[in-house]
Amino acid sequence: MFLLFCNLAFSQMDSSQKEINEQVWKPFIKAFNNNDDEAFRAIHSKDVIRVIQDNNQIMGYDQYFQKIPDSIKTKWRNWKKNIELRFLQRIASKGKAFEVGFYKTTSTHAMTGEKRTGFGKFHVLLRKENRDWKILMDADANEKMNEEIFLSGKPME
Repeated sequence: MFLLFCNLAFSQMDSSQKEINEQVWKPFIKAFNNNDDEAFRAIHSKDVIRVIQDNNQIMGYDQYFQKIPDSIKTKWRNWKKNIELRFLQRIASKGKAFEVGFYKTTSTHAMTGEKRTGFGKFHVLLRKENRDWKILMDADANEKMNEEIFLSGKPME
């Protein structure tokens, strides 16, 4: 009986993680890489809390998604962004989920080929809202990250 319960619990968690990958992480990566503000906003709850630990900053939905000034958009116009994710912990149950992992961002200048790479660690709370998973809380920090630490996480399946 115990084994049956364990198999059922793992099956439900695996199913939730597949849903989260399809509804949150794959669209997150695509929206981030394509600078698609509308798609990026759509995977977040209207109740989202954004925490930038390195700056001791906490924001709600409106502050997090305020219009980016044209001067900043112009500065980054010739840069192609790419984000990769690796996971340390993924817990999902009854329409709620908690995930911890690492990210790697690479920006490449279209004209010069110059590359800039950054790393960080994230903590995310998700919840199901009307059958769709949404990011409820997103916190991240640099935490002296590097390629080796990033690669120690598990890739998304």
